[in-house]
Amino acid sequence: MHKDFPSGGQTRFDYIIAGAGCAGLSLAIHLVRSGKFDDKKILLLDREPKRANDRTWCFWEKDEGIFEPIVYKQWERLWFYGEEYEGLLSTIPYKYKMIRGIDFYNYCLRELANYPNVSIYFEKIDQIFSDAGGTGVIVDGERIESEYVFNSILFEKPVLKSNQYWMLQHFRGWIIETDHDVFDPEVATLMDFRVEQQQGTAFVYVLPFHSKRALVEYTVFSSELLSEEAYEERLRSYINDVLKINECRIIAKESGVIPMTNADFPATNNRIIHIGTAGGQTKGSSGYTFQFIQKHCRMLTETLARTGKPGLVTPARRFHFYDSVLLNVLFYNRVPGKKIFTDLFRKNKTDNVLRFLDNESSPRDELRIIASLPKIPFMKAAMKQLF
Repeated sequence: MHKDFPSGGQTRFDYIIAGAGCAGLSLAIHLVRSGKFDDKKILLLDREPKRANDRTWCFWEKDEGIFEPIVYKQWERLWFYGEEYEGLLSTIPYKYKMIRGIDFYNYCLRELANYPNVSIYFEKIDQIFSDAGGTGVIVDGERIESEYVFNSILFEKPVLKSNQYWMLQHFRGWIIETDHDVFDPEVATLMDFRVEQQQGTAFVYVLPFHSKRALVEYTVFSSELLSEEAYEERLRSYINDVLKINECRIIAKESGVIPMTNADFPATNNRIIHIGTAGGQTKGSSGYTFQFIQKHCRMLTETLARTGKPGLVTPARRFHFYDSVLLNVLFYNRVPGKKIFTDLFRKNKTDNVLRFLDNESSPRDELRIIASLPKIPFMKAAMKQLF
């Protein structure tokens, strides 16, 4: 869908959403579904429409969520392969869900087409502004004003302060198909560390769609990207040597880079409200983003409907501290990431770990989880972050 911005047309909106990726489209859906903003003119802007299945989002959830109709596959059992440990984990009461990028984009755009108060314009945003003269964006030299701008575009890397780290979670995935039954479609692989660890914390996850088709994704936590040949070689090696698949067809490919950082992302800049990764909604120690975006969008929508102003989400500072400590450990390689995640899942109940990774655990549960990790390296990292 593409709504052309009319020449000489309206240049004033109530809300502008900059970026039509996960965060921008999620916020638009939350706003229109609330039924509270039918009288508000909303403009959604992005450089170009997304027509490819460029990524996959995975997350765990207890109940049906706002995007349940496009959950492509879900599992209640997950394999974990770590350091001298392997386990078949039950996710109950959660379900581990997968949404394909193309399904998400199409679903959101189809629904938004039903709302005449929503305009969608595909053009590069030259500038976002909010000052004494007003708030809005500049597109093609045209000034478009609004009451608020919700921005999901990370224009530049934040300036790092002392004890702040910038690592990358980078991945390459293949959807492969075989002629024979190979996969158990009822069980996915959350993390498989049976790959070389020389260039960072590396693992593979496997999401089987049915017995002959699965997404196999190679993921690395490190400060530098690998060469394209290296990603391809690691995937090929894992498929051949670990999965024992000698012949398969590559149906599709995906790739991505997600920042893993404890840097300060500003929540607002006057009437610019930052959302998504640009608003600090990517968990620094894991790269998980999808559910944090949904929580943020839900809170913004509820507060905006109640008060006319978007509220600020400020997660408990202790979770930011936990992320900072783990980033310190990974950045300085105090403990191999392979051992950290093995201890995490081997020594704790799976649902407690999932709550912890969702920033929804209790302090009591967090003490148990912290106690299960290598004490001296984590204590040194914690002291470094505190002082």
